[in-house]
Amino acid sequence: MTSFFDTAPPSDEPEPDVDGDEEQLRPLNWNALTAEEARPEWLSLNNWVEWLRKAYGLPPAVVPPFWHRHDELIWELSALHLHWLSCYDADSSPSMPLTWHKDFSETRARLREWVSTCGTRLDHDRPTRQTTWPGESLPAPAPERAIENRAEDFVQFVNDDLRQRRLAEERFHARSAGPARNEGE
Repeated sequence: MTSFFDTAPPSDEPEPDVDGDEEQLRPLNWNALTAEEARPEWLSLNNWVEWLRKAYGLPPAVVPPFWHRHDELIWELSALHLHWLSCYDADSSPSMPLTWHKDFSETRARLREWVSTCGTRLDHDRPTRQTTWPGESLPAPAPERAIENRAEDFVQFVNDDLRQRRLAEERFHARSAGPARNEGE
């Protein structure tokens, strides 16, 4: 028999700030996160999605192994995670868990649609197909690939994401600094 502690949701309790105040939940904009901000968000979301799929017995048609490789699934699961944190917060109304379950039901339908559209499955994945608008170049066809080890792929994906964010931060800071000037000018 599985104990409660084996299936308990991860504790995503906000960390106290230096001044003793708790960090407030906020909407999460993945496009605006720095590498330093993204790392704990990825780990927290991954832990929660693992708990969610096991606690609710979700099939890969709702939460596939490579959800992290599809922006539409990242945004949907991230929003659901934040909603869960808010609804199960100690200061929320006792009826909020029912609200979360109602919203979760609607979200499962959207997740099924996203998974169907993006084409990822239990054992194979391909990038989400993009519609080419008139005047745009056709993208190179992306081959399907076998899913061999989800955990290893997630680590590689996050490392690549953090590397890309750091490069973007470096480019931004280099542009902000502008050309170097001589002190005598």
